[in-house]
Amino acid sequence: MNKSKSRAKGKVVGSAGRFGARYGRFIRKRVKEIESVSRAAHICPKCDVKAVRREGTGIWACRKCGYKFAGGAYVPETPNLRVAIRTIERSEEKGAL
Repeated sequence: MNKSKSRAKGKVVGSAGRFGARYGRFIRKRVKEIESVSRAAHICPKCDVKAVRREGTGIWACRKCGYKFAGGAYVPETPNLRVAIRTIERSEEKGAL
Protein backbone atom coordinates (compact mmCIF):
# COMPACT_ATOMS: atom_id res chain seq x y z
CA MET A 1 0.00 0.00 0.00
CA ASN A 2 1.10 3.51 -0.76
CA LYS A 3 1.37 5.75 2.22
CA SER A 4 0.77 9.43 1.76
CA LYS A 5 2.91 12.03 3.43
CA SER A 6 2.34 12.28 7.13
CA ARG A 7 0.71 15.51 8.12
CA ALA A 8 -0.28 17.31 11.26
CA LYS A 9 -3.11 15.88 13.28
CA GLY A 10 -6.39 17.77 12.86
CA LYS A 11 -7.44 20.42 10.39
CA VAL A 12 -5.99 23.83 9.75
CA VAL A 13 -7.78 26.27 12.02
CA GLY A 14 -7.63 29.30 9.74
CA SER A 15 -9.18 32.53 10.97
CA ALA A 16 -10.75 30.80 14.00
CA GLY A 17 -7.30 30.06 15.40
CA ARG A 18 -7.55 33.26 17.41
CA PHE A 19 -10.04 31.50 19.71
CA GLY A 20 -7.52 28.87 20.77
CA ALA A 21 -9.14 25.91 22.50
CA ARG A 22 -12.23 27.88 23.54
CA TYR A 23 -15.88 27.68 22.38
CA GLY A 24 -15.84 24.15 20.92
CA ARG A 25 -14.78 22.67 17.63
CA PHE A 26 -18.02 23.10 15.68
CA ILE A 27 -18.50 26.76 16.57
CA ARG A 28 -14.91 27.51 15.53
CA LYS A 29 -15.53 25.59 12.29
CA ARG A 30 -18.68 27.64 11.56
CA VAL A 31 -16.85 30.89 12.25
CA LYS A 32 -14.08 29.86 9.86
CA GLU A 33 -16.57 29.04 7.07
CA ILE A 34 -18.57 32.25 7.53
CA GLU A 35 -15.47 34.44 7.60
CA SER A 36 -13.95 32.81 4.53
CA VAL A 37 -17.16 33.42 2.56
CA SER A 38 -17.65 36.99 3.78
CA ARG A 39 -14.03 38.00 3.12
CA ALA A 40 -13.92 36.52 -0.39
CA ALA A 41 -14.50 38.61 -3.52
CA HIS A 42 -17.96 38.23 -5.03
CA ILE A 43 -19.48 39.03 -8.43
CA CYS A 44 -20.98 42.50 -8.87
CA PRO A 45 -24.66 42.46 -9.89
CA LYS A 46 -24.17 45.60 -11.97
CA CYS A 47 -20.89 45.10 -13.89
CA ASP A 48 -20.43 41.29 -13.50
CA VAL A 49 -16.83 41.60 -12.25
CA LYS A 50 -15.50 39.69 -9.26
CA ALA A 51 -14.78 42.79 -7.20
CA VAL A 52 -17.48 43.03 -4.52
CA ARG A 53 -16.22 43.29 -0.95
CA ARG A 54 -18.04 43.52 2.36
CA GLU A 55 -17.92 46.97 3.95
CA GLY A 56 -20.05 46.26 6.98
CA THR A 57 -22.93 44.11 8.16
CA GLY A 58 -25.13 43.79 5.07
CA ILE A 59 -23.29 46.52 3.13
CA TRP A 60 -21.46 45.47 -0.04
CA ALA A 61 -19.54 47.59 -2.55
CA CYS A 62 -17.92 46.91 -5.92
CA ARG A 63 -14.35 48.15 -6.10
CA LYS A 64 -14.49 48.52 -9.88
CA CYS A 65 -17.70 50.41 -10.64
CA GLY A 66 -18.37 51.80 -7.15
CA TYR A 67 -21.85 50.25 -6.92
CA LYS A 68 -22.92 49.98 -3.28
CA PHE A 69 -25.86 47.83 -2.26
CA ALA A 70 -27.47 46.02 0.65
CA GLY A 71 -27.30 42.25 0.88
CA GLY A 72 -27.03 39.56 3.47
CA ALA A 73 -24.88 39.88 6.56
CA TYR A 74 -22.24 37.46 5.30
CA VAL A 75 -23.03 37.00 1.58
CA PRO A 76 -24.18 39.63 -0.91
CA GLU A 77 -26.93 37.43 -2.34
CA THR A 78 -29.01 35.47 0.16
CA PRO A 79 -30.98 32.32 -0.74
CA ASN A 80 -34.25 34.26 -0.22
CA LEU A 81 -33.12 36.90 -2.71
CA ARG A 82 -32.42 34.20 -5.31
CA VAL A 83 -35.96 32.84 -4.86
CA ALA A 84 -37.43 36.34 -5.20
CA ILE A 85 -35.44 37.08 -8.37
CA ARG A 86 -36.47 33.76 -9.90
CA THR A 87 -40.14 34.45 -9.07
CA ILE A 88 -39.97 37.92 -10.63
CA GLU A 89 -38.35 36.53 -13.79
CA ARG A 90 -41.04 33.85 -14.11
CA SER A 91 -43.85 36.38 -13.67
CA GLU A 92 -42.27 38.63 -16.33
CA GLU A 93 -42.07 35.71 -18.78
CA LYS A 94 -45.73 34.84 -18.24
CA GLY A 95 -46.75 38.47 -18.70
CA ALA A 96 -44.82 38.73 -21.99
CA LEU A 97 -46.67 35.76 -23.52
